[in-house]
Parts: sequence; structure tokens; C-alpha cells
Amino acid sequence: MFGNKVKIWKPYTGYVDAYTETQKIEIKYVNKSPHKNPIYEHEGDSGFDARAWITEEDAGAKLDKESSCMTITLKPLERRKIHTGIYFELPDFTEIQCRSRSGRSLEDGLVVVNSPATIDEKYRGEACVLIINLSNNKLTIKDGEKIGQFVLCPVYNSRLTKLTEVEEIANNTDRGEDGFGSTGKE
Repeated sequence: MFGNKVKIWKPYTGYVDAYTETQKIEIKYVNKSPHKNPIYEHEGDSGFDARAWITEEDAGAKLDKESSCMTITLKPLERRKIHTGIYFELPDFTEIQCRSRSGRSLEDGLVVVNSPATIDEKYRGEACVLIINLSNNKLTIKDGEKIGQFVLCPVYNSRLTKLTEVEEIANNTDRGEDGFGSTGKE
């Protein structure tokens, strides 16, 4: 049995039929943190969680005596680079995007600053998360907490595209130059 038939995107060919049990796209990773390996929590999830890896070497990190773990406290509008300890080897023509977690954004005001952040296919360094506290209160992040989510995405990168300078671009479309707010609110 092959499993469920789905459409997946393949470079050069577009969307093709695939079987979920036999043709999964592999994301190779190394986890140097003491935290559990990344997983998709539910079937059909787009992303998997990025967890904070906070050590005494991080600027401003403190030991929380109650939980016995390291923490970092962000003031309102303060932004920081948070380590995850995760390193990726990505398939060709893909990127990983780091996005805010909706619950943390709504409840705490914790947002990925450059959302979605891009981890390029040839990058081999640690996948860190740039976060900002958009609340009016101090926000403490504990070691091991979920601070973002990673999503594998297809991308037309520099190996598939060519930048071509022209004198003028065609403007004969229905939309033309209509931009911000051009469709109204209702």
C-alpha cells in the first residue's frame, strides 16, 4: 500500500502526484541542545516548533531557582537572538522559514522580528530565532520553551532564476500600479 495520494511541488516540474508514505521530503538536522528533537506535533501541521536553548553564556541569562532552568527576560520592545541548537541540511530548492507561534503572539506578544525569517538551503550554521517582545510588560523566556516554528518551503532561488534589467516593465494588467489599500476594506 502506498498511502495517501497527494500533490507535492517539485523543482522544474511543478506539482506532481506523490504518496505520503513513500516519497517524503527529508530534512536532515543535528540537535546540539539538550531539548527533544523537533517533530510535527499533529498530522498535517505545516511547521515544527523551535525551542529556546538558553545557557549561562547568553547575555542577561539568569537561573530561575523555582524551575531550575536558565531564563532571559525581555523588556517591552526589546529584541534578542535566541539559540535553538538546531542545524539543518536542506533539500535543493527549499528554505526553512521561521515564523511566530500564533499562541505566543496573541497571549504574550512574542513575535519573530523578521517573520518569516529565511534559512537558506546552503546555510549550515545554527538556526537562531530573532524575537521581540511587543507587549507592555516584561516577558521571561525559559530554556526549552517554544519560541517560533520552522516551516519547510519550496523556493525559486538563484539557481532557478535570472535577474534581468529592463528599461520598463509591462503595466498593462488589470491591477497596474494599484497597491496599498486599493481593494478597499469591504
